[in-house]
Amino acid sequence: MDKVNLDNYLDKHYIHRSNWLRAAVLGANDGIISVSSLAIGVAAASSTHEPIILATVAGLVAGALSMAAGEYVSVSSQTDTEKADIEREKQELRDTPIEELQVLAQIYEARGLSKATALQVAIELTQKDALGTHIRDELGINEISKAKPLQAALASGASFTVGGLLPLLVVLFTPLSLMEYALYISTIFFLILLGATSAKTGGAPVLKPVLRITIWGTVAMLVSAYVGSLFGVDI
Repeated sequence: MDKVNLDNYLDKHYIHRSNWLRAAVLGANDGIISVSSLAIGVAAASSTHEPIILATVAGLVAGALSMAAGEYVSVSSQTDTEKADIEREKQELRDTPIEELQVLAQIYEARGLSKATALQVAIELTQKDALGTHIRDELGINEISKAKPLQAALASGASFTVGGLLPLLVVLFTPLSLMEYALYISTIFFLILLGATSAKTGGAPVLKPVLRITIWGTVAMLVSAYVGSLFGVDI
């Protein structure tokens, strides 16, 4: 039997994209909805283009920076937790190696191996890389799930900018009399496009992600518009 090229085989899967794709979809979704909602609110109370453009650009810049900073801080907190757990695992391997070996064997046994096989696998993996094995199989941390603060921040900030630019273009090129309606319609279209793109990028069926992101995005936009009306803006 020919040996499988593991790297090529793993490249066929999409799970390795999950971290940055999550941040990118969140950022783009927030950019489209928040900038559109802001533009709609200002358009309803303005008789000229300039205040709408100014508010939209300000919302775009502030939102992108906020998304990037928030994503970096939150994912960094996850990284700190992972590092603390790894240090704790190092100490346990030094202090109680036999107990740690038994923990590994129990994990493999719970996954379906026989007691003898589970123990043998635990011994062999411990001899090769004890810490790496415990990080992966006991703590559940691997290269795919490992927190990457900078990657998440860049993906989130950049995607918010791209998402926010779409309603800004609508504001720039739409007559004031049609502004609100154009923003509503275009936002729905942009959300559908985002759902389809994220599904294709993640290798998932298109319909469910499109419905999910469009429905919840629309709800969020309508709620934002309603909140604006409570403060005297008739959207």
